[in-house]
Amino acid sequence: MQQETVPNLNNSIIETAHHRSRTYGLDPCSDVDLSPIDRRSLSGLIEQNRLLHTHAVPAMETLYQQIVNTHNMVILTDAKGVILHSLGDDDFLEKANRVALQSGATWSEECKGTNAIGTAIAEAKPALVHADQHFLQANHFLTCSAAPITDHAGNVIGVLDVSGDQRSFHKHTMALVRMSALMVENQLFAAAFEDVITLHFHARAEFIGTLMEGIASFTPGGRFIAANRAGLFQLGLTFAALQSHTFSSLFGLPVSALFDHYRTAAPGLLDLCLHSGVRVFGRAQLRLANNHFQHPIISAREESHPAQTNPAHSARRLSGLRYLRTGDQQLEAVIDKVTRVLGKDIPIMIMGETGTGKELLAQAIHNDSPRAQGPFVPVNCASIPETLIESELFGYEDGAFTGARKKGAIGKILQANGGTLFLDEIGDMPFPLQARLLRVLQERMVTPLGSGKSIPVNVEVICATNHNLRDRMAQGLFREDLYYRLNGLVVKLPPLRERTDLETVVNKILTTDGGNKRYTVAPELMQLFLQHKWPGNFRQLTNLLRTGVVMAGDESEIGLQHMPDDFLDDMREVQAAAPAAGEIAPASGAITGSVTPCTGARLEDMEQALIVRTLEAHGGNVSATARALGVSRNTIYRKLPHLK
Repeated sequence: MQQETVPNLNNSIIETAHHRSRTYGLDPCSDVDLSPIDRRSLSGLIEQNRLLHTHAVPAMETLYQQIVNTHNMVILTDAKGVILHSLGDDDFLEKANRVALQSGATWSEECKGTNAIGTAIAEAKPALVHADQHFLQANHFLTCSAAPITDHAGNVIGVLDVSGDQRSFHKHTMALVRMSALMVENQLFAAAFEDVITLHFHARAEFIGTLMEGIASFTPGGRFIAANRAGLFQLGLTFAALQSHTFSSLFGLPVSALFDHYRTAAPGLLDLCLHSGVRVFGRAQLRLANNHFQHPIISAREESHPAQTNPAHSARRLSGLRYLRTGDQQLEAVIDKVTRVLGKDIPIMIMGETGTGKELLAQAIHNDSPRAQGPFVPVNCASIPETLIESELFGYEDGAFTGARKKGAIGKILQANGGTLFLDEIGDMPFPLQARLLRVLQERMVTPLGSGKSIPVNVEVICATNHNLRDRMAQGLFREDLYYRLNGLVVKLPPLRERTDLETVVNKILTTDGGNKRYTVAPELMQLFLQHKWPGNFRQLTNLLRTGVVMAGDESEIGLQHMPDDFLDDMREVQAAAPAAGEIAPASGAITGSVTPCTGARLEDMEQALIVRTLEAHGGNVSATARALGVSRNTIYRKLPHLK
């Protein structure tokens, strides 16, 4: 990887952090504390931070897909800097363990001095600490980018961090970390309240549904409850000041008018005016109970299908099997098979690489089954620590173990009673628990931890894995009897690189995630998509398109200039490794004619074509072209040397 120049940092923040470190009595030359807390204490800590852990792990997995093989790791800590979970490259984890960068270790400033995690907690804002900016000399080989995760009241409840070898520093890492932390905060916000009115708003309609949207929740009567970080910024008031406000005083619309708006057959976006006079657009979610106005959650997907006459069922139908049909023959065969066994009490096992849409298929199967009115409960067996998965699945009684919640907790199996239990990555389930799961499936009874009482349960089980379970059985890691209990119908989802419907899939994702604005992908970028191997499959594609939508802003076409650098670097490597004969167009030097790429066109040629097209649009003005593309003038001259 090419070494990047570290940007000028806020030296005053580093100096202040170093001063705090010295007041804690730390010595820069001292040895690193390598003693993490014990497994039992860590299990209790994860349980105390269950909601944070549950919502952060998927965001961590997505973030890791973007930095994989770059000598980095993704870390989640609690509010005191104790590492709860981490993902990382094997070649870097060994180095990380030498300085206790592992689960159970504490990375507060009091313990480790100036470091991104501890400094982000102390400052309550993102922190980048690079190389010798770390207080302890033992940590000088690191570069770390951390962002705090806050609750709806603005309190720091955890930190998301990317740490790696300081030689692998990349200027975009902090942006990725901050976006991921915002994603977790918004998910935590959505899960924090019930029986509320939640408004998603922004001055630009196309930003609703993105990380830039403001979110605010109100009681059914309209009293303000809370707002996310972007919401507080747009409202221009502190959390304390907002406590005296109502929906009407903030947005100039009575709650009764809001209800009337969503009684219409096809409600569009709300046109609102903030108390400050700024005009914003909004979309409300009305999750109300106790005979308040009843309305399903309004989503962008439902708004894009206003012809649905029964909104109470449209969301379920829109995520049914028929909406997964996009023209790929392999996928068509899978859908045809599962359709035949719906409601027949035949267990389904979904095989496929990570990110191929196994949970999406499972959700669609549930939504089209006779159990559609019941709950759909997903459980990722790989993301739950081994010490917690038993209590997560089966539940527990009060006092079952240290750190257990008072009054106990209902396990995922009982939560799925009457519906569907989706066990993702079943191949990673700890061997001792497989016998308990088999007993539940055979006897249809669940016994929570610490209880002597068995509870009847009626669930349909769908499993998914990216492992070859026959190989796992041969290695003694998966029970043969459980395997044959689960694999009634086995289907395999094709990886994205083997599918023939990529363009259709891209358009569907943009329709769903693009808000009210219609986005398209430039032909030269679509050509790169068709050449890409997509190791992260749909998870990678979706995240890339969402980033493209945000970067495009007012533009309706997503092009090369809106793609992150790591994607473009990957494509250069792919094209450099491809055979030259007959597959890659020869270099064309300065491009002055058509800019439509041919099949197999080189990324370098596409970049040149984009620059030429932009240059022509700006009448040959190099400075204006550079500004439009977000690059320097030197880059323009380097790509088009004939301009010098």
